[in-house]
Parts: sequence; C-alpha cells; structure tokens
Amino acid sequence: MKIPFNKPYFAGKEVQHIVNAAYWGHISGNGVYTQQCHAFFGEKYGFKNCFLTTSCTDAFEMAVMLMELQSGDEVIMPSFTFVSTANPFLLKGAKIRFADSMDEHPNIDLDHVEELITDRTRVLVVMHYGGVAVDMDRAAALARRHNLVLIEDTAHAIDAYYKGKPLGSFGDFAAFSFHETKNISAGEGGMLVINNEKFVDRAEIIWEKGTNRAAFSRGEVDKYQWVDVGASFLPSDLIAGVLFAQLENIKDIQRKRVAIWERYHAGLKHLEAKGLLGLPRLPDYATNNGHLFYLLLEDKKQRNEMLTFLNSNRVHAVFHYLPLHSSPFFSPQHSGRELHNANRFSDTLLRLPFFYELPLELVDMICEQVEKFYFS
Repeated sequence: MKIPFNKPYFAGKEVQHIVNAAYWGHISGNGVYTQQCHAFFGEKYGFKNCFLTTSCTDAFEMAVMLMELQSGDEVIMPSFTFVSTANPFLLKGAKIRFADSMDEHPNIDLDHVEELITDRTRVLVVMHYGGVAVDMDRAAALARRHNLVLIEDTAHAIDAYYKGKPLGSFGDFAAFSFHETKNISAGEGGMLVINNEKFVDRAEIIWEKGTNRAAFSRGEVDKYQWVDVGASFLPSDLIAGVLFAQLENIKDIQRKRVAIWERYHAGLKHLEAKGLLGLPRLPDYATNNGHLFYLLLEDKKQRNEMLTFLNSNRVHAVFHYLPLHSSPFFSPQHSGRELHNANRFSDTLLRLPFFYELPLELVDMICEQVEKFYFS
C-alpha cells in the first residue's frame, strides 16, 4: 500500500460540533462556531479583526475589494506561489509584476521587489512558503517607504512566527487557508485578518454580501439592508465547527507535525552534507511550523527520476508550484524578465509525504528510500 502524500486528520470533535450547530438552529454563516474561531485567533495570536471565509482565495478577493484598486494599478507578488494569490487582482483589472524567489529559499526576493516598484505600484504581496517567514521588518519598511498595501499570504503559515511575533500580524491584510492539505483544516476554508483599522469598518459589510446584517443581528440597527458592494464570503457554521475542533487541538497537531519535520531532517541531513541534495533552510528570525518537507534535487531530470523512484517504491511524493509568470495564461503578458530562482525551485523541488498520522517509522522508511535512490 502506497504511503499517501496527504491524509486529512480529524481531531475527534468535528462531528459533535456539526451536530451542535444543527441542534442550536444556526448552520448558515457567522454562527456560534464562527465566533468561537474568531475568538480563538484573537486570544492566541492577537488578531483583532478576523473574518472566516470559504477559502483562502475568498480571503484575497475580500481584501482586494476593500482596497478599491483601479485598472492599471500594479501589484508585486512572487511568481512561485499558487494562482489564488494572483486571480483576485486580475479580476479587478490590476497589473501583476512577478518577483523572483531568493537564492536559498522559495520566498520572495525583496531585492528584486525594490527593482520592480514604480509610481503605479499599490500592493506588495509576500508569501511565507512552507510556513517560513519572509523578512517582515524589511517587507514592512518597503511598504511604508513606497506607501504600499502589504498583504501576507499566510496559506502555509498558521502558528508560525517572525522574531517571536505571529505571521499574519504584520501586513495590512493576511490570508489564511484551511484546505485539507494545511496544518489546520476544515476541508475547504480560509480567513482574512485585517490589521489596518482603516479597512475594518467596511469589511463586515462586504463579508455579509454588502449588507449590514451582522449589525442587525447584534441589535445595532432595526433592519438590515444593502449598504455597499459585497459578496458571499461566509462559510457555513458547520464548516466553522469542523475548524474549531482542529483549533482546539492545535498544540498537539503542531507538536506532531514539527516532530515529523525534524525526523525527516535528521534522516536526510547526511545526504545534504555529501552534496547530493538540498534541504529546507530556516533563517534565524523564523520558526518551523511543520507545514511541509521538501528536497531540492540537482535539476528537473533528477527531480523527475526521484519522483518515479519513490512512487515505484510506494511513496507518493509530488512537486509543487509551476511559476505563474511562465504559465499558459500569463506568459503572453509577462515582460520576458528571467526569474531564474522561481524556475529553479519549480524544476528541482520535491515534497515528501506529510500529515499528522504519518508514523515516524514510516518517515524513516521514506528517508531510506531517498538514500537508496543514490546508492542502490
């Protein structure tokens, strides 16, 4: 039986929370479990303004609506990321300028960002790949100096920190994902965190389809009505109940995932020392949240050979992003700038199986298979 790349984890109370929501008579959005999830993030991470969404994509779309971008406004973001980071901006007519990755890590190269800023640049998006922090002091300083809206793509970065402060608390906005491949999952789901107070007043209205229904539910107005633009971003409280069950167990989930990451690293570091492959780098300002574990191979040919070898030996390994700047959709719009590192990571990065219930003994077996690729 093949070791899967991912396996959704159920903490134990998900079904009970779903039953509770039904019993309480509120299974649509913004119910008891939605509020409990918001309270959790406020208490644990200090996120004052949280809005659960149906996906990380929706969190981005909500943020873009709040920004009121104009056609032709420019947005800088990494090319080595998922398409959901880019689509919401294009839907508003913005122009995307893709930045390269760093030499030693898939995160955005802030040196390259500085080269791309023009008088039309309005937004800087940074993605914390694998839950490893971008240099947020520098990213925030860039945004302040050029009057840019700063967005953190925190899809990978729950319970990850930069210099002791949680990721998601630096940007004007942060977009989280609770997809089934993430540390904390609701199957599908996301959350927008708003740290810039000037965006907060409209956020709840946009979140509630352009109405003041949330204020009505709290008794602050005598009726709710259409007061602004908006969309249907709220997840069902059934989804929020599933998410809350995971959040209740976040300490255990994170402990286990970090242990898996460390076991991989311990089992493969001798191959890195011999120059046979590369392993994830962790800057001294970042923490490890155990989101994923990857290998960096010599080139695309060797990466594909390793994929074939592992899969033929019952280990479901996968590669990751294809650079957005060279995608079939965007390449005709790209300026032709060479993004060497984004291409290199796309060609050489291979992800190993990673999920809560992966036994450490199987991690050891996977490491043995990687070693056999070189020495068998």
